[in-house]
Amino acid sequence: MTNAVLTGLVLGGMYALIAMGLTLQYGVARIMNLSYGEFLIGAAFASYWLFTGWALNPLAGLAFVIPVSFGISYLLYRVLLTPLVRRARTRDALEVDSILATFGMMFIVQGIMLTMFGGAYFSYSFLAVPVTIVGEVLALNRLIAFGLAVVVGLALYLTLTRTRIGTSIRAVAVDPIAAQLVAIDVTRTSALAFALGGALVASAGVLISMFLTFSATSGVVFTMKALIVVVMGGVGNLLGCLVAGLALGLSEALVATFIDPGLTLAVNFALFLGVLLVKPAGIFGRAQR
Repeated sequence: MTNAVLTGLVLGGMYALIAMGLTLQYGVARIMNLSYGEFLIGAAFASYWLFTGWALNPLAGLAFVIPVSFGISYLLYRVLLTPLVRRARTRDALEVDSILATFGMMFIVQGIMLTMFGGAYFSYSFLAVPVTIVGEVLALNRLIAFGLAVVVGLALYLTLTRTRIGTSIRAVAVDPIAAQLVAIDVTRTSALAFALGGALVASAGVLISMFLTFSATSGVVFTMKALIVVVMGGVGNLLGCLVAGLALGLSEALVATFIDPGLTLAVNFALFLGVLLVKPAGIFGRAQR
């Protein structure tokens, strides 16, 4: 039981980190990014390439991967998504357009990775050292990934709640029209939130690559789980991402340990549907009137 709980906490922390980036992109920029998981896998491949080709520590590689992903995401929003934002008459119309656009983007990014790396699974060994905690053995790389996920999540929370930029981002998420009335550049703030989401998913990709196998087609799984966490926790709510991510990770670990590893996907959707039946807007979401 202890081992399952510890494993679930590590998984849940990673799911929460992954979902935080998507909740920024969707909650602020109103872009439902279906290519989100592909950028996570792209960061994982970048970390793999830096580690195996250049002997660069994945933790040091974060200093390279995160800024690059931030810049790419910012350019994608400015070049490809801004025209959709300008022509959409309502936020609901923008959601539909963004789903179609990013669905196509998913296949483009996935095709590029398949061309470069093929369809095989990749992994590398980094700090796979056993560590004993409360009598249970866990790999050091998982503990480091969990610790960094906590640090990144805390830094994001403080940025959004204690800085002027964070206040602008939250204002745009609540009401972009009202935000314009107080001199907030909505387009620029949305681009910043989208790019910040890209940086977060890149950091998650590097951390996950340290202890999980991945392939060019694995991104859709992470996109699906990020969507489950975002909707289940409440769109745009960071605390909801944390609670929903931990619930997802713990349920997966407990089911895999005591029942059958093949049922982890089923329990994900069962938990998701159960929450939505009780609270359709998510755990911390507010119903629209």
